[in-house]
Amino acid sequence: MTDHRLDVLAALADEIDERKQVSPETSYTARLLSQGVEKCAKKFGEEAIELALASVLRDKAHTTAEAADLLYHMLVLLAASDVKLVDVMAELARRQGVSGIAEKASRPKD
Repeated sequence: MTDHRLDVLAALADEIDERKQVSPETSYTARLLSQGVEKCAKKFGEEAIELALASVLRDKAHTTAEAADLLYHMLVLLAASDVKLVDVMAELARRQGVSGIAEKASRPKD
């Protein structure tokens, strides 16, 4: 059985990719993308902090709204980085059933 809520995320990722071709004067997404990966990363970081703060306040509605903002800005950052959501989902699928400790230990050392 397919979870159609995940389809919303995939559809949003597709829409964000389409906005790469739109004028930055007519689309907030296009404006972010036109400012480059650095601006998209900064915006993502700001949204992550806002989500963390809303969570600490234990405000479910605010936390939900900030989580939605974070997911949107994550998808914008992925698009700016030329990373596809399908590749991220494949990586998550690869990690499924693997201990977080074991998965982290398998990564190459920097």
